Amino acid sequence: MSVKQISVFLENKPGALESMTQVLAENNIDMRAFSLAEASDFGIARIIVDDVYKTSTVLKDAGFVHKVSSVIAVAIPDVPGGLHKILGILSKVGINVEYMYAFLGGKKAENAYMIFRVNDHKKASAELTAKQIKLVDPEELSNL
Repeated sequence: MSVKQISVFLENKPGALESMTQVLAENNIDMRAFSLAEASDFGIARIIVDDVYKTSTVLKDAGFVHKVSSVIAVAIPDVPGGLHKILGILSKVGINVEYMYAFLGGKKAENAYMIFRVNDHKKASAELTAKQIKLVDPEELSNL
């Protein structure tokens, strides 16, 4: 099970990120998860949104270079060692985690939530599901 993530390429300069979030706000797009990585000249904003098609369209129309890719969203019990357990499952079957970032659930969430970009999301999803690890689908993400 995968979730669609949008990676937006931004110049690393004042106002670039604000311009992107303005486009999202003006189009009533709700971000469910967000990560920002930067290099000296550019940054990559990675977002999980409530409507991937609409978001991709408005970003394109506003001139933002972006890419839609598949990631997996995982509910991790919010206890010591919760993330370690997930990483152990993936490592044992040769899945490489390319990057990951956390996002918030509800006010009374019993889980932490993490987005994983891995080299084989189908295999990762199957292995995690087999170990009773809860994957979060796009609809559930919208309701968190």
